[in-house]
Amino acid sequence: MPPHLPSTQAAVTALVEIAGAYGLETTVTDDIGADRTSRRTAAPAFTATDPDGSLPHEAYVEIAGPPRTTLRLFPEGDTLITVEGVDFPDVPRDSAPDFLRAVLDGRARVTGRFFPPGQWLVVPLPGGETHRELIPLPTLTPWLARAARSRP
Repeated sequence: MPPHLPSTQAAVTALVEIAGAYGLETTVTDDIGADRTSRRTAAPAFTATDPDGSLPHEAYVEIAGPPRTTLRLFPEGDTLITVEGVDFPDVPRDSAPDFLRAVLDGRARVTGRFFPPGQWLVVPLPGGETHRELIPLPTLTPWLARAARSRP
């Protein structure tokens, strides 16, 4: 079970530290307030808090790579992670650091088959949890091609 990250900021800090340990540059953009976060487009102008009084915090983390990785952390506790153009929606915020570490450690792999045709990026996490998404690109990026060749 991943450690509980009580806030978006705690997750961002963990992600930046992991990327730094691999010598990768990160860029972080924060949107704070109900009128600034993407899922609260119906919030009235200049309304910073949600109806319950909380201040929502959304963050976008871009990691230079390889692999090119972005993480959009939503106030609701889920994360959209994109690795080399492959989107992994609804990854729990608490799992985002383990997900990033698995990708950077080389545990992520590409699997595929001829029928039905397709290739998937598979990211195994500690504790047996696995995320698997279809690769929408007709050709693999160099990093995805290496992940396909280094299958266990």
